[in-house]
Amino acid sequence: MEIPQSAGRFGIRRWRPEDAGALHEAAVESVGEVARWLPWCHAGYSLDEARAWIATASAAWDAGTMHDFCIIECGTGAFVGGIGLSGIDERQGMANLGYWVRTGYAGQGAATQAARLVARFGFEQLGLVRIEIVVAVENLASQRVAAKLGALREGLLRNRIRVNGEIHHAFMHSLVPEDTSSW
Repeated sequence: MEIPQSAGRFGIRRWRPEDAGALHEAAVESVGEVARWLPWCHAGYSLDEARAWIATASAAWDAGTMHDFCIIECGTGAFVGGIGLSGIDERQGMANLGYWVRTGYAGQGAATQAARLVARFGFEQLGLVRIEIVVAVENLASQRVAAKLGALREGLLRNRIRVNGEIHHAFMHSLVPEDTSSW
């Protein structure tokens, strides 16, 4: 499969075992902002957890059940965050898009640029016809990314997300191949 590499300042690539240290560092840096929405990013996140995640992502890629990427800064190669397609439903041609950016790069357009690349990958390489972005109502940063992508906010899903034992309402956003024409 061909992976689109970059979209300006930021790009994506498959995870590599040697990314474990950078993932660990980014998670530790970002616990205060990311942990509320992504429970894996917790105080005490370990290098072994980072290694295990990369191994899981690689195995899921090979099985076709998930296509997860790291986000990098193209000029420096710095690790910026993670993004991927999960919940892949080949029969319906759908998947869920999820993303996170380390605190030091928040608000710089990394998630939006990477999401465009991943959406193109999903539509062009995987043959998807719909990509969903489900975002908790309180997660304003992720909602901004969906809006910048041009994703259609389809509605409010009550009691849709459970994070750390708490139930949250969420907005459903969608992308279809035609949405990429303005990128």
